[in-house]
Amino acid sequence: MALEQPRVSLNDGNTIPQLGFGVWQVPPGQTADIVGEAIGTGFLSIDTAQGYQNEAGVGEAIRRSGVARESLFITSKLRNGAHGHDEAMRAFEGTIEALQVDVLDLFLIHWPMPRAGKYVDAWKALVQLQKDGRVRSIGVSNFNPDHLERIIWETGVTPAVNQIELHPTFAQKAVRDFHLQHGIRIESWSPLGQGRELAHPVVAALAAKHRRTPAQIVIRWHLEQGLIVIPKTVTPSRIRENFAVFDFGLDSDDMAQLASLDDPQGRLGADPATADFR
Repeated sequence: MALEQPRVSLNDGNTIPQLGFGVWQVPPGQTADIVGEAIGTGFLSIDTAQGYQNEAGVGEAIRRSGVARESLFITSKLRNGAHGHDEAMRAFEGTIEALQVDVLDLFLIHWPMPRAGKYVDAWKALVQLQKDGRVRSIGVSNFNPDHLERIIWETGVTPAVNQIELHPTFAQKAVRDFHLQHGIRIESWSPLGQGRELAHPVVAALAAKHRRTPAQIVIRWHLEQGLIVIPKTVTPSRIRENFAVFDFGLDSDDMAQLASLDDPQGRLGADPATADFR
């Protein structure tokens, strides 16, 4: 198994593999086997969440893999109903117990839940967890610039990562400058546009040009821009295909063609400004 792959530097001095494996909607009973397949393929970064109900399966895969814990980068996310400071601390203990790890590499607030108005309290809990050495890096997910500004202003601590929906038909150009200015790395969720983009004629033509799969073209698009990307699949052959993206590149014309797909209204998931998942 090849362990060498690109890593991205974070604003806290840590690094994260640029390509990771996401487990959203992976059934809990299948998670250990699927994540085990991903680790065996070479994925060193695994992204789960309390809300996915499959942290235990990820932990089982880690133990089965035989890969040294320090070689792996494990991310989880705080559930939406635990935004109070004490609730967040207790929820984190549940994650550590499920994963059976001593230290988490990255812990994120899953959604800002602005109507609840408690995401600053949750962020303060994550700051404390990092100070206590329980988490190496802390960040957020689905935070808009106004949410980011508030937690930075109230705590003085800038997230290392913001995991947001991002794919060629929803490239999030409007928020990228803010992240760059604040040193916040963007991690793309739903990076393949839930499969919608794979059938697009532009993607198909580039796949034919490079003799690659459409998914490999889109994943490479993320990598070329310095984005962290976490594609998800439960199919072993596609797990291997999604990892085989380090031996080719896209030229400027390829990138321009893919840039033409962007639609500011192309969001597939919930709007963080109004999302209220409990």
